[in-house]
Amino acid sequence: MNTIITVEVQVNCPVGKVWELWTNPVHITHWNHASDDWFTPWAENDLQVGGKFRSRMEARDGSFGFDFGGVYDVVEENQRIEYTLGDDRKVKIEFKEEGGSTLVTESFEAESTNPVELQKNGWQAIMDNFKKYAEIISE
Repeated sequence: MNTIITVEVQVNCPVGKVWELWTNPVHITHWNHASDDWFTPWAENDLQVGGKFRSRMEARDGSFGFDFGGVYDVVEENQRIEYTLGDDRKVKIEFKEEGGSTLVTESFEAESTNPVELQKNGWQAIMDNFKKYAEIISE
């Protein structure tokens, strides 16, 4: 059985705005990194069941980079996204509006290369960057 890791963040924006910032490639390139020494130079997103998404993550010093992508299994606007990564791991993201703010919860199957805690911390850092970006751009 695969280990499921869950991370979440409360974003002080309505769910429609959170959905737009989460799914639009123009915005993804601004928040999709775990630390300031990484960045996402490009992202593509075909947000529909069977649609594909891809993004590139790179170290700012040019020492390392990788593509991240998968295929959408479920897309329910402003509510839920589920997808399968290229290595067949499953990811689920839920968006729940709570009085003008939005709780974003992301659950994913851990991979076997890195420790679970490292994976959780990395995905949580990306969520934290998303929160910071969403709240700044929505002011």
